[in-house]
Amino acid sequence: MTRYLLCTDLDRTLIPNGAQPESPAARARFAQLAGRDDVTLVYVTGRHRALIEQAIAGYSLPQAAYAIADVGATIYQRDASGWQQWQEWDEHIAPDWCNLTHDDLYSLLSVFPALTLQEIEKQGRHKLSFYVPPDTDARALIAEMEILLLQAGVSANLVWSIDEAAATGLLDVLPARAGKLHAIRFLMQKLAISRDSTLFAGDSGNDLEVLLSDIPAVLVANAAAEVKQQAENAAGAVLYIAHGGYLGMNGNYAGGILEGVAHYWPEVDAWLRTQE
Repeated sequence: MTRYLLCTDLDRTLIPNGAQPESPAARARFAQLAGRDDVTLVYVTGRHRALIEQAIAGYSLPQAAYAIADVGATIYQRDASGWQQWQEWDEHIAPDWCNLTHDDLYSLLSVFPALTLQEIEKQGRHKLSFYVPPDTDARALIAEMEILLLQAGVSANLVWSIDEAAATGLLDVLPARAGKLHAIRFLMQKLAISRDSTLFAGDSGNDLEVLLSDIPAVLVANAAAEVKQQAENAAGAVLYIAHGGYLGMNGNYAGGILEGVAHYWPEVDAWLRTQE
């Protein structure tokens, strides 16, 4: 039996908290899919654990087997007692920060006036998060930060995105081996699930590293125009852009995820078409 690894971002991908409408039956159909014995559901998000639990309760989402949280800085596995943090992942990424603490890195990067530290609950053991004015030249800022970090012996992954609702830029500093893409690959290896049986769904800038990789991916129809443009112009990506029409859904949020599932996994598509 084929085992499927279904990985999805939460905000404005599975969760319908964007400006566009959600197809009424989409989340219920997604829950049916997630309930299959051959599907392992993974939430891949910038949210920390408490906000993941809040989303599951608030939007009636199915429970996932794993959560890649904090933009890929933390991995949790769910068992009968709740979420358990994967220490193996922590140990895998920790050396990249050269034994510097979260506070050490903040002190190092405080020379950049564009950076405003995010709230304490949005920080993590291996995640240092800033707000940045949305009109900032992100490429120039990141290039300057990378030089300073390298001089300190730190290997970092700097992840830029825009929070459309708050109209602000977000910049996360992670270990170089952290991030959504690396965490998904780590999970694939540990679970022995092939690339063809893996799917990622996303919508925003901090999803691009996965969307533009060789992992099969779907960009939901409600994604921001600039993200769609970057996705369409990318070479070598295995990417499907949802446009709506599948099972009468509009391609937004869960409807777009299901459209991508149908595109990549024909046998699952056949099953979905039999569900009411």
